[in-house]
Amino acid sequence: MNRHIAFERLHNFRDLGGYPTEDGQVVRWGRLFRSDSLSKLRDEDWESFQKLGVTTVIDLRYPWEIDRSGRVPQHESLDYHNLSIEHRPYNQAALGPDIEAGPYLAERFLEVANDGVDEIRRALEVIAEADGPTVFHCASGKDRTGLLAALVLTLLGVSDEQIIEDFALTELATERLVADWRAAYPDKELTWPWYGRAPAEVMRLFLAALAAEHGSVRGYTTDLLGVDDDLVAALRRTLLQSA
Repeated sequence: MNRHIAFERLHNFRDLGGYPTEDGQVVRWGRLFRSDSLSKLRDEDWESFQKLGVTTVIDLRYPWEIDRSGRVPQHESLDYHNLSIEHRPYNQAALGPDIEAGPYLAERFLEVANDGVDEIRRALEVIAEADGPTVFHCASGKDRTGLLAALVLTLLGVSDEQIIEDFALTELATERLVADWRAAYPDKELTWPWYGRAPAEVMRLFLAALAAEHGSVRGYTTDLLGVDDDLVAALRRTLLQSA
C-alpha cells in the first residue's frame, strides 16, 4: 500500500488512514495527513493540495524556520497553527558519520517529548477539534512529525509495530530529501549518512523509553501531557470509523 501522495515539490506527504485499532475500528482515510514543509507548495502542487479539502494545518517548526523558509500559503479555508514542539535545535546534516541514528535520534525525541508538552497537547486538541482534514508537518516530515504521528496513533489504539512501520516509510522519500539539501547547500558537505533516513530502530527505542519511564506510551500522555478520557474520545470520534 502506497500512503505517499504524489506532489512535485513535497516528498513526504502521507495519509495516516487505514490503520486498524485494537478495538476493531480503523483510522479514516483522507482525514489526517503528515508531511514535509508545506512552504514548498506552489502552482500545481497547491491546486492538488486544495483538492484534498484540508481545513487545518499544524506547523511544528520553529518560528525562525518559518521566517527563513516560509509557511503554507495563506488561504481563507485554512486554520493555521504554529506549534513548535522542539525546544533544543540541532543540525543533523553536520553530525559525524560515527553517530548511530537509532540511539541518537531516540534521545532527541525524548527531549522533545519532555520539553514540548504544552505544544504537543495543543496539537492533539487541534486535531481532535478539526472540522475537516488536518495535516501536520515539520521540515522533512520525519522526526517532529513522526513523534506526533506516533502519539496520535497510540491514543487511537494502533499497535506499536504499525506505528514503527509508519515512521520508517519516510525512507521512501529519503533520496529526494537529500537531493533537496544538496541543492540548498551546494557548498557544504553532508557528513551524516543517516540524514533524511528513518530507521525503524529510532521509533522502537523511543516508544520503549516512554514505556519504561511511564509504564506505557499512553501513560506518558496522561502523566506529562494531561490527556484525559475526554480528549481521547474526541480524537477517536474525529479520526476513527468502523472497519
